[in-house]
Amino acid sequence: MPESHQDAPAPEHHGLTGAELDPVLHDACDGRLGAIEWFHATWQRGGALTGYSTWSDDDGEHSVVVKLPVEPGELLWTARLGGLRGGERGDDLPTARTFASGERLGEHDAAWVVVEKLDGHPLPVNLHKAEVLDLLRAAAEFHARALAVEPRVTPPGRWDWADLLDHSRHALESVEIPYTQRWNEAIKKTQRALASLAGEWVARPINAWCHGDLHPGNAMRRGERCVLIDLAMVHPGHWIEDGLYLERQYWGHEELLHGVKPVSELNRCRKKLGLDPGEDHGHLADVRRVLMAACVPGLINREGNPKYVEAALVVLEGLLPRFH
Repeated sequence: MPESHQDAPAPEHHGLTGAELDPVLHDACDGRLGAIEWFHATWQRGGALTGYSTWSDDDGEHSVVVKLPVEPGELLWTARLGGLRGGERGDDLPTARTFASGERLGEHDAAWVVVEKLDGHPLPVNLHKAEVLDLLRAAAEFHARALAVEPRVTPPGRWDWADLLDHSRHALESVEIPYTQRWNEAIKKTQRALASLAGEWVARPINAWCHGDLHPGNAMRRGERCVLIDLAMVHPGHWIEDGLYLERQYWGHEELLHGVKPVSELNRCRKKLGLDPGEDHGHLADVRRVLMAACVPGLINREGNPKYVEAALVVLEGLLPRFH
C-alpha cells in the first residue's frame, strides 16, 4: 500500500472514528496488534479506515497496515493467499502476508484485514524492462498460489457483448472521437462476426483465478520480489485475461513495455511454475483483443486517452480480417 498520506484526525466509518473502533479491533487481535496510526491516503475512498501499526508474534514484531472495511472478495483472497501454511515463508508470497482478518468487528458490520506493510510505493507507470518482467512473474506466481488454495475454478458470469457493442456504436453519435467512420465500420464488422467471437470466448477454458486489475499501481516490492496488492477484482477466467489487461494499459504507448509481449511472457513464467497454457491461447487472445477494442468508444469517458483510442482502432482493424 502506498505511503502517501497526510496528518489528519482519526477518520470515521459509519459514524464511528478509528479511535472508537480501536478497542474492538485490538480485542479481535488478542493483544498482538500495537497502537494504530490512522491516516487519510490519496488512494483511499470515502468511509474507509487505514492505519499503520505493528504485529507481535513468535517471530518478533512486524510492521503492518490495518484496513477496513474491505469488500467480501478482497477479504477472502487477501486472507487465503496471504495466510502462511506449514513450512511457508512470508517473504515468498506473491501477495501481502495476512496476519489477521475478520468479517465483523464486534457488533459492527465491517470486514477488516491486518497485512504486512510493504516498503515504498507502487511500481511506476513508466516501467523499466526488468520491472515489466517482474510484474508478469508476480502474476504467474499469483495464478499458481490461487490455484493451490482453491483448485476448483467456478464458471464466471457472462458479458452481454451485443449490448456492449450497441452501446459503443451509439457512443459514436455523441462523443468527439477521431476516425468516426472507421470506428463505425469496424464495430459493424465486429457485430457481424459476434456470434463466432462471443461463442469462442464463452467456450474458453476456465483455468485460472485472475487478479483482474494487473497494472503497475497494484504492485509493490518486498525486497527484490514484486508483490501484487488490491485483490478486490479477483475472478475466475482464462489466464490470458491478466496478460491482456496489462497489455491494454499500454495501447498507444507500447514502447513502455520495452518489447515485452505480456501474454507471451506470462505464459513463459507460468510454464516455469508447471502451469498448463492450454491449447491455442494465442488465437483466444486475439478474440479477446477484438471484443475489448470494439468496446472502447462506449467506454470513452473512462478510457478516453486519444493515443489509446487510436491504438485500439488499429488493433481492431488489424485483427478483424482473421474473423471473417
